[in-house]
Amino acid sequence: MKELAIRIDGLSKVYSRTLKSPPFRALESISLEVAAGEVFGFIGPNGAGKSTTIKILTGAISPSSGSASLFGVDVSAPEARMGLGYVPENPSLPDYLTPLEILEMSLHLHRLHLPQPRQHCMEWLERFGLGKVANKVVRGFSKGMAQRTALANALAVQPRLLILDEPLSGLDPIGRRDVVDILSEYAQAGGTLFFTSHVLHDVERLAHRYGLIHQGKLTAVRSPAELAGDDELVTIRSRGEQPLEGMREEAPGRWYIEVPANTVWMMLHRLEQGGHTLIEVRPVLSLESAFMRVVLADA
Repeated sequence: MKELAIRIDGLSKVYSRTLKSPPFRALESISLEVAAGEVFGFIGPNGAGKSTTIKILTGAISPSSGSASLFGVDVSAPEARMGLGYVPENPSLPDYLTPLEILEMSLHLHRLHLPQPRQHCMEWLERFGLGKVANKVVRGFSKGMAQRTALANALAVQPRLLILDEPLSGLDPIGRRDVVDILSEYAQAGGTLFFTSHVLHDVERLAHRYGLIHQGKLTAVRSPAELAGDDELVTIRSRGEQPLEGMREEAPGRWYIEVPANTVWMMLHRLEQGGHTLIEVRPVLSLESAFMRVVLADA
């Protein structure tokens, strides 16, 4: 049996309110296991309980009931955070320090003794496009630069577990692509990643499994490929003068059809024979559609 990186058992969190307002239940008895080496996407709308769960896992707050552990160590123990790389949704960096100083400080805090620590830190800063500002104070950095500094810092400590709350927040499209590539490499090297993201396409690309949380309850835990099971439908869009049988028009000269996944190649051959130009092939039921179905059901 594979080692568990994260174990959550019956976790609940209730925030007290004023005398005029009832208590707010942010988490309601959620249970979850994430294996070492797994990439787990934790998704849900704003206020669903994602950040509360992460704050409990990182020891920032205590649960009202239930328990959580990292690699078998209860999250209330400081040693649970050794080897943990963490980036909150809005990183608060010491703005009087430089990115290089921040990374070097983290190496000391994690008790990492490397032969060339400064070179190690610079390599990570350069990887995130921060080499030229490595010795400039963080004060005045844009949100994207601060986010990349925080991510470089989390990875520089050689974490066995990365917990990231909206890691792509504030990044431009190129920065987002670069970060996704870096996280993919981290996962391929055997690292464990637990992350939240509103960019559901990236969750589908990175995650082995995802958990959908809504109103403090974990409503689904599965792999993106399990969304539709064996009856998965695929949408095929093409451009051509005339539609093939079963196709519907979505714009002048543009057509689409939904077919079972096991007939996709047959349909593509028909399109080729019919002189069509392929535009897109994609699953009908995506992570985004599953997300919207759960959220809108309670709207």
